[in-house]
Amino acid sequence: MSIRQWSVRHSLLMETIYTVVKFVFIRIHPLLDRIGYARVEKPMAFVEKRVKGFLFNCQMCGDCYLSESGMSCPMNCPKNLTNGPCGGVRDNGNCEVDAGMKCVWVEAWEGSQHMKHGKNILLVQNPVNFRIQGSSSWLRMTKKAVNLTSAKEAV
Repeated sequence: MSIRQWSVRHSLLMETIYTVVKFVFIRIHPLLDRIGYARVEKPMAFVEKRVKGFLFNCQMCGDCYLSESGMSCPMNCPKNLTNGPCGGVRDNGNCEVDAGMKCVWVEAWEGSQHMKHGKNILLVQNPVNFRIQGSSSWLRMTKKAVNLTSAKEAV
């Protein structure tokens, strides 16, 4: 069993760790902001690629959908589908393109069933923006979360 499949099978644990990591990044935002997000981008992307690559076979798309896809990286789909299977899933649950690989979205559905916020798999995701591929989704998520919090406080 690969680590990627282990991560999907333990999606609740991965979701909890993901929530903690998000909290930590939001807490260190003032430091990141002072240093400059542009300065920390390369080292952060390097670390993120190693950690998420090991755990999820992350393809560093720049916009992470793991918490919405049962901790199964949609970029492992040969067709890069971000909103569910293509319709060519084989009877045994394997991919139509790579018959030896279980469909990423079959794994995603199974993983989502164990997660606290597993219903997020039903949310429609934006298409992948390949212009940001290779960049840190952790930093992007942090800036987005901080901006949302700031916007709510301003109201």
